[in-house]
Amino acid sequence: AGNKKIRKPKPWKHSEPITRAQLVQKRDEFWDTAPHYGGQKEIWDALRVAAEAELSLAQAIVDSAGVIVQSEDLTICYDERGAKYELPKYVLSEPTNLIPDN
Repeated sequence: AGNKKIRKPKPWKHSEPITRAQLVQKRDEFWDTAPHYGGQKEIWDALRVAAEAELSLAQAIVDSAGVIVQSEDLTICYDERGAKYELPKYVLSEPTNLIPDN
């Protein structure tokens, strides 16, 4: 318990403007590869659901999964065994320079 209240990352800009389709592809690639770098698959799964959920639901998900939130925007988390989970901002929120799909 005693987890930080989570919030969306502050507004941020991608290195170059990207479309929603590109953003979705980057997210899928991240979630597909992240578990290979360590940590538990269940925690990665919980973080993915949390990242894509409304904040109140995200909070409930990380709390019930036993995720220790280091940075309020979920960019750095730990599990109860001390494994570190780093989430890029692009899986947590959209950049300010997202190109709208036509």
